[in-house]
Amino acid sequence: MVSFFSQSFYYDHPWTLVHMGVWRKYPNPQSAHVVSVDVLDRTVDPSTGIVRTERVIGCTQKAPRWVVKILGGTTDAYVREVSHLDPRTGETHVTSVNLSLSQYLTVLEHISYKPCPTMPTQRTLFTQTAEIQARIAGWRPLQERFELWSLETFNKNAQKGREGFEHVLSLLRESRRQGRLEQ
Repeated sequence: MVSFFSQSFYYDHPWTLVHMGVWRKYPNPQSAHVVSVDVLDRTVDPSTGIVRTERVIGCTQKAPRWVVKILGGTTDAYVREVSHLDPRTGETHVTSVNLSLSQYLTVLEHISYKPCPTMPTQRTLFTQTAEIQARIAGWRPLQERFELWSLETFNKNAQKGREGFEHVLSLLRESRRQGRLEQ
């Protein structure tokens, strides 16, 4: 069984500001669970100009006690994130997958940030999808419950993530307005 999540909306900020925000996303008031962000690799393709960045994000998770007890997990969780910034198209694509408890649950997330086709200097299209799959052999009811809980948690966290990112973007816009941030 695989559960799916999808959403799209516009940030009322230009893509240039949104892209800066991607790298300053943490910390923010809605993402207190993120405790570290480490860049593992960053390269620029000389022929395309595409910037590829690989990061590991450390979090504290709030898994239900029954999950931690049965699966033997901890509250420490890690996510691998790979992003591609294409300076020619003005698009950023981010793919992330959980590293922790991945033998029981995989959350594969795809995010894209694109300049709005009709108002590229004012708005940015955000698209997010996720595939969530639980794998608990021989425990179908537990697997379904775990997957449903994970989908519900992802949905709630996606809303918090949007609010937190809006906070970061507002701070960046104010810094830019005051001349403390380069265009």
